Amino acid sequence: MLNIHNLSVSFQGDYLFEKITFQLGAGTRVGLVGKNGAGKSTLLKIISGEQEYDEGAIAMDKETSIGFLKQDIDFEKGRSVLEESYEAFKEIKSLEKQLEEINIQLAERTDYESESYHDLMVDLNEVQHQYEIHGGYNYQGETERILQGLGFQREDFDKLTETFSGGWRMRIELAKLLLQNNDILLLDEPTNHLDIESILWLEEFLKNYAGAVVVVSHDKMFLDNVTNRTIEISLGKIYDYNKPYTQYLVLRQELRTLQLASQKNQQKQIDQTEKLIEKFRAKASKATMAQSLIKKLDKIDRIEVDEDDNSVMTLHFPVSITPGKVVIEAEGVSKNYGDTEVLRGVDLMVERDSKIAFVGQNGQGKSTLAKIIVAEIPFGGVMKLGHNVQIGYFAQNQADYLDGSKTVLDTMIDAANEKNRSKVRDILGSFLFRGEEADKYVRVLSGGERNRLALAKLLLQPLNVLVMDEPTNHLDIKSKNVLKEALKKFEGTLLLVSHDRDFLQGLTNKVYEFKDHKIKEYLGDIDYFLEQRNLENMREAEKRTVVANGAKSKTTSSKQEYENQKKQKSLTNKLSKTESAISKLENEIKDIDLALALHYDKTIAQPHFFDKYQAKKEQLAKLFKDWENVSLKLESFA
Repeated sequence: MLNIHNLSVSFQGDYLFEKITFQLGAGTRVGLVGKNGAGKSTLLKIISGEQEYDEGAIAMDKETSIGFLKQDIDFEKGRSVLEESYEAFKEIKSLEKQLEEINIQLAERTDYESESYHDLMVDLNEVQHQYEIHGGYNYQGETERILQGLGFQREDFDKLTETFSGGWRMRIELAKLLLQNNDILLLDEPTNHLDIESILWLEEFLKNYAGAVVVVSHDKMFLDNVTNRTIEISLGKIYDYNKPYTQYLVLRQELRTLQLASQKNQQKQIDQTEKLIEKFRAKASKATMAQSLIKKLDKIDRIEVDEDDNSVMTLHFPVSITPGKVVIEAEGVSKNYGDTEVLRGVDLMVERDSKIAFVGQNGQGKSTLAKIIVAEIPFGGVMKLGHNVQIGYFAQNQADYLDGSKTVLDTMIDAANEKNRSKVRDILGSFLFRGEEADKYVRVLSGGERNRLALAKLLLQPLNVLVMDEPTNHLDIKSKNVLKEALKKFEGTLLLVSHDRDFLQGLTNKVYEFKDHKIKEYLGDIDYFLEQRNLENMREAEKRTVVANGAKSKTTSSKQEYENQKKQKSLTNKLSKTESAISKLENEIKDIDLALALHYDKTIAQPHFFDKYQAKKEQLAKLFKDWENVSLKLESFA
């Protein structure tokens, strides 16, 4: 589908990456990883055709279509959710315009017998035919179905896109890509600003995606759940393994261990040979032998150990002073943005040393409550801070809190006081802003660099309560691990807004879910919350089933109703298992097809290959038949 060969890109004489080669085929789901600035987003832009490259070649089929989800979505203002979603159908919209123009001409003309009028009717017929082929008569219904699947309500369809938060706008862009059904899907940080429910939906969508997917993400759990291959860009090279991220890390470490052992053994042989050469050089009778050993030494292919970029920031949050037992107390807190109600009568009490996670869908008020706590926006109700409380605040939209006209060093110096101003250079160095890096202007910093600078600024102020809103956005995986360890060791109170399940695991002991203008407390970590939410969703589904069946079966005996519910539940479970089996088998067949495309001779050389391959296809056909039968039986209960 797509071949990249010896691709090189350089900036100001330094290579970002050099002579990288890999292929993409249908069913491949690649996790593209690496440190901030390694070149991941650049590579996606090159594949999409948005950016030029210096050397190498990219080859793909002429008919191959590429969909690209960028980090920063720039919608045209004035469009509704539906209008923006319809942008996925550029061909259909063009045909609609042609149909409109032809119909206007037909309505205005009266020369029905003329040749030009006849030609116009022929054009109308042809355009209508093309319109039908491209799905013009059902694209609107399909768009509404996808938007509803992504969590939008019908009343949202006519609202302007600029009235939605970043996470919901990301869903509109995802809907457009889904509707386009591209051959290759490029996703740059798709989970940034998405809530946990949306991330779970996206995982399921990508698992069943028929084309190739390349996803840049620093969400380890998302990568493990979605991808079947990992490509890491490190120090200008790529490391390519057909494994999800966590398995890749294990394999990469095993390879380095083997390389180190082999290099050590080889070096021993080289040292022994060099000693013999020195010994034989001193004797005229052994000179020929010495020359022979030198030639042998020159021919040795030296074993190289893969370099690993282990440079990470150093982070420790010291607690200033011990606050009172209750650090935050909220009573009847409410907040509206115009006519939109976000929070209503929220009560909250946070005790000293609590570790709390705020979770929930985008737009439900998590960031709003964080801003209220740090006194950044007006609100209704009462918010009290306890005795000796000193809050450190990390905002989600760092770009709005940092002055782009200042350098990194000036930003820190301006935030420092007399006591810690002399430590500014040392703090910046521990956050990887060393030497000339400290003289960079904030406006040219990447998202990850801005986050590091914001974290560095936090260390300049005394704090015993940390309020952090999406601190992991744009941070690479190694930096996230450093931040997580620092927060684990933090001896103060932590309020954390995050959708990163892996980051939240083991970090908090209480979860507040934001939903329907209220908050609900879960006394456990993120795993406990997800477990409880699944149980609640199952109970709700069972209640709906019981209500629906009860309304339709008033004349049926209670025993018969119970039996019907049992059968329906059994069929639902069977349908779910069959769908999972179909998905798994389809992926296995895709892997075989890919292997045939890349290594045909080697693949067919496997014992009984064609018998096994045909058996899988027959099994898939049987599963589809089973699915059809179970679906028909389930419909009888509707």
